[in-house]
Amino acid sequence: MGRKLAAEFIGTFWLVLGGCGSAVLAAAFPEVGIGLLGVALAFGLTVLTMAYAIGHISGCHLNPAVSLGLFFGGRFSGRELVPYVVVQVLGAIAAAYILLIIASGSPNFELSGGLASNGYGAHSPGGYTLGAGFLAEVVMTFMFLVIIMGATDKRAPAGLAPIAIGLALTLIHLISIPVTNTSVNPARSTGPALVVGDWALAQLWLFWLAPLLGGALGGVVYRMVFAEPSAKAT
Repeated sequence: MGRKLAAEFIGTFWLVLGGCGSAVLAAAFPEVGIGLLGVALAFGLTVLTMAYAIGHISGCHLNPAVSLGLFFGGRFSGRELVPYVVVQVLGAIAAAYILLIIASGSPNFELSGGLASNGYGAHSPGGYTLGAGFLAEVVMTFMFLVIIMGATDKRAPAGLAPIAIGLALTLIHLISIPVTNTSVNPARSTGPALVVGDWALAQLWLFWLAPLLGGALGGVVYRMVFAEPSAKAT
């Protein structure tokens, strides 16, 4: 269990540092900024690389919504759920503070920029409402869980799951960065929100509630609709 928790901590650390770091440090960098496309790809690459690195150790959840969805989908033990969530959040917080230290090394950095925090309304990149943000987060996390469970199903082609999952997260970001800056992951949202405080912390509830709901629904639907009969009964 200790190895699993260490893997989840490091993996979630990498996801937040790589994904949020690309948004904060590289998205709008003069002349060679990677923009929305680059940030979306960065998030996907963090999951893809970690899936190959630690998937055989912890399953590479890196996300409380994924852990919850796999639990509801019958793929994850309830005894491990809380410890996984705790270390995922701690890994995200550690990454957010490391990112803050790095970003603060530039005279142009301003914490008021949000450190890639998620938001709705005035803090949505595209000014999207709370309702739009909530729906986007639920649906995107739902689809993420369906893809994760399908790609890791024993009937799926072996060894290709990390690619499918990484590309799925990339696509999710391409769709929803303008809406909420894309969470689909309560841990990813918590790290930057704790650093920024203020509005980011006040709006954090949505980025726990919506992804957890979407993840649970995704796990249940896959188990009930697509799983083999023997798996549905367990």
